[in-house]
Amino acid sequence: MSEKHMHWSEWLAEKVIQEKKEPYVISGGMTTSGPAHLGTLCEFLFPSVIKKAIENRGKECKFYFVADILDAFDGVPVEMERYSKELGPHLGKPLCNVPDPTGQSRSFGDHYLDEARALMVKFEVQPEIIRVNEYYEQGKFDEHARFYLKHDQECRKIIEETSGKEEKKDWSPIMPICEKCGRIATTRVISHDGETYEYACDKDVKYTKGCGHGGKNKIADHRYKIVWRLHWPAWKQVFGTTIEGAGIDHHTKGGSEDTCKAITLGLMNREYHIPYRYGFILFQGKKYSKSKGTGMGVRQMVVLIPVEIIKYMLLRPDLEENIDIDPTSQNLLRTIDDFQEAGKLILTEDMSRADRKRLIAHNMSTDKPKWAVPFLDVLLYYQIYQDWNEVGRLTKDPEGANYLKQYVEAWIAQEFIPEEYKFKYQPNTKPATENVTKFLASLKSGMDALAIHNGVFEFAKANAIEPKQMFAELYDALISKPKGPRIGKLIDALGVDRVKKDFGV
Repeated sequence: MSEKHMHWSEWLAEKVIQEKKEPYVISGGMTTSGPAHLGTLCEFLFPSVIKKAIENRGKECKFYFVADILDAFDGVPVEMERYSKELGPHLGKPLCNVPDPTGQSRSFGDHYLDEARALMVKFEVQPEIIRVNEYYEQGKFDEHARFYLKHDQECRKIIEETSGKEEKKDWSPIMPICEKCGRIATTRVISHDGETYEYACDKDVKYTKGCGHGGKNKIADHRYKIVWRLHWPAWKQVFGTTIEGAGIDHHTKGGSEDTCKAITLGLMNREYHIPYRYGFILFQGKKYSKSKGTGMGVRQMVVLIPVEIIKYMLLRPDLEENIDIDPTSQNLLRTIDDFQEAGKLILTEDMSRADRKRLIAHNMSTDKPKWAVPFLDVLLYYQIYQDWNEVGRLTKDPEGANYLKQYVEAWIAQEFIPEEYKFKYQPNTKPATENVTKFLASLKSGMDALAIHNGVFEFAKANAIEPKQMFAELYDALISKPKGPRIGKLIDALGVDRVKKDFGV
């Protein structure tokens, strides 16, 4: 099968198996500086799917998720603004050393790592989670720090050449943590001998300033972090990475991927991992932002739709394609419907590329479909009967209805239902028109939704009525609205005999 015809997880798995030796290791990670959104979800979802594709081929693969919580705390997220007074003094410190103002986690960085960890459980992703500060504390980055200090001028030259930017005169491969104020963003190395370094905490980084302290540490003290463009290639060596991806911004000219490759191949003389890149996750055309609160957070979305739908919407497009998420009720309903239709596809040699991608994305999103009844049907039946046992009985999918229960109730509670699906059955609130009475009288017990729907057109044609007018009269009589759910489905859900009885025909 050609690479073009495969789902991206398949061709990456094939590439790993063909080009690399076991054991296979996939790594990924993020800085846990704010609430998770769909963009950050990809940091663990995409690697997990590649891991699954490799394992589907009978190979073993480990997945390390690196929580980069030694990064500097550089801004208060929108949702934490009520704690600005408590958090302000900690700006510039490593995220793992900033207290969690909610008291729920051991640090500010861990607060959002714990959120990500809970999402991994919900999304059935099981990586080995690494708190990178612990690896630094254990000395696992020390040999790389010493190597970079020994070759600091070569490192600087490579970074400047690959980034296209000139570094400041006091640039250093490492960022010391000030022993007095605890900040990492405001320090600079003054001198070093490859093991011991002198530093000053006197930088102004706009959001905070150094305390003015000067000190001396050793690499073995583990009070430092390697700068990002050198830290990234170092972690690939620490974890023995076979394959790792990053957003397109890292892969553009001047991005950190260029630096990573040049450092690994040109300076370390090590084998390079397989890189892959993925597009941006957009919210109504704009990039998601953890700190600014742009876009619907994953926490809100998992209340409204099952996790397998979220997986599907992220896994279905091509890997490098920007995915624009506009989570209106209509768009989510279309995605749910597409997911269910994809699950009905059968894998064949001659199926279209688009259908094959849909089917593989569906299968990567769930091991076993948890409901069969259409989501809209459950929404419709519940609004009519307000009884989940009855909904399960009428849809002939009690387990599926029970699974969707929490989502349907959330749509109702949050008033997320499309306008045409917001209704209440209201017979006899006003006299039915002659057309409505005649049409309902023509219905036969046992007619299904399609037969009823087609019957409206036939009745309208036979009586020289515009179909649009006939539908409007029926909706007005049944739910006192000008439009609503498909009329055949609505009457079928209510029951033909019940409707005829209620209208006395």
